[in-house]
Amino acid sequence: MPTQPIDPASAAVPGGSADPLSSDAIFRTIEDLVAFAPRYTGTPGGNRAAEYVADRLRRAGVPEVRMMTEPSYAWRADRCALEVDGQVIECSPIQHSGTRSEDQTGLLVAAPVTGRIIDIRDGEVPANARGMIILFDLVFETPLKKMLAITEHRYDPQRLFDREDVRESRNPYQTSMARIMTAAAEAGAVGAIGVLRDYPESVDYRNEYIDDAPMRIPGTWITRDTGARLRAQLTPESTATIDLLAHRDPVTSQTVIGILPGRSTDTVMIQSHHDSVTAGAVEDASGTAEVIALAEEFAARSQPREKTLMFVTFDTHFTGYHAHRRFTHDYILRKEREYDIVFNVTIEHVARRATRGPGGGFVTTDETEPRGIFENLNLCWKWRMAKLLRKHQMEGTALLFGTPFEFFGDGMPTDAAYIFAAGIPAVSLISGPLYLYDEQDTLDKIDRPQLQAVAHFFTELIERADPANPAWIGLIPRPLRRILPRLKWVTDPIPAPSTPQEES
Repeated sequence: MPTQPIDPASAAVPGGSADPLSSDAIFRTIEDLVAFAPRYTGTPGGNRAAEYVADRLRRAGVPEVRMMTEPSYAWRADRCALEVDGQVIECSPIQHSGTRSEDQTGLLVAAPVTGRIIDIRDGEVPANARGMIILFDLVFETPLKKMLAITEHRYDPQRLFDREDVRESRNPYQTSMARIMTAAAEAGAVGAIGVLRDYPESVDYRNEYIDDAPMRIPGTWITRDTGARLRAQLTPESTATIDLLAHRDPVTSQTVIGILPGRSTDTVMIQSHHDSVTAGAVEDASGTAEVIALAEEFAARSQPREKTLMFVTFDTHFTGYHAHRRFTHDYILRKEREYDIVFNVTIEHVARRATRGPGGGFVTTDETEPRGIFENLNLCWKWRMAKLLRKHQMEGTALLFGTPFEFFGDGMPTDAAYIFAAGIPAVSLISGPLYLYDEQDTLDKIDRPQLQAVAHFFTELIERADPANPAWIGLIPRPLRRILPRLKWVTDPIPAPSTPQEES
């Protein structure tokens, strides 16, 4: 198994709190993690974050802490410029563009590309775009109201979900990017310009890597207002030049695994991810801080537990989920495994809501960002969670029917996707604030009052899982679920990257 002993963290670790589940204690942990940013896989900040989490778990009294290392890739742009008809246009790179295959490393794009612009707006790429540069609108495809279609229960005293502006809000993760970029490359286009149509006036949007749709051509982002001005000046003969210097380097990811033994090897897994591409306060210092708080809480308890607890903060959330895939194979799918994970808890994004303001920038509100809890548990557990939402005042939270995501589409859109699709009963909290992939994801975006509410909700959920019969936690009984098919991308062989090396 790709694990190694833990050395003491180089980062300073704060002193213990009388109540590790308090909002103040959790927020202090978030501040520490944000100080390491960016926490991108293979960077000094990413490595320091992993060491910090490991040391916090050890200091909490978790007796076994492992570091699972797994090769991955780090994409970077050393230069990005855009000219249209000789005019310089403010832009930023489409992250991971120019990557022709999942295992490609080295120099991706070096020479500028020039082509006639074809503007498709939010339409389809033409079958023949050879030598052209596609101008398209990036569409955030999933309004909140689509999630409400699978809602089983919600706790919403502020009635956020009933407001039209909230119901029409869209998360920045599920977009048209992969579809457009793939179609553009297949049609022979040499580059793409994406207009951030559904976004505030910022070019700091840092999209994720989509592992089943490498973006083979170079691309840039421009803002909505810039796009409008550009379109007003375009002629049928307008040309664009994209000058992107991009590399992709092999790196080593570091995933932290802390184990608090119980009487049995039946295991409850508590997870988030510590890596980020921006300041990453909400995405996902907030989730990681919750995992650390839960570890401190349960490690301090003297009463014996029936089930083992496993605290995991993943790396590679932004570089292809290589660590998630390795963990799923080694800890869940492999027949000879040390622990039998029977229940998963995943925590992401304890966030305040933000909107596009009158001036085009982000406006942060005092409201909780509406969030969902994807789950695939039995009816009794659903009823329990509905009661716990009210008990712990989990504002703006909906329980979402997640069982179909085990078998259809791309799985559940959270960090728990691989664990969930491998057949583990899961409760995965997530929200999609507008600034999630932006440099605006700073400490002021944390929903501080809800940090404690989230911690107490999941503490009680984990307590209730301890005496539960593993065979009946999920909506589909465990003996039946084990013989049903899994999504193909869970069981596909893990690609073998080049020999990894630490990025300086």
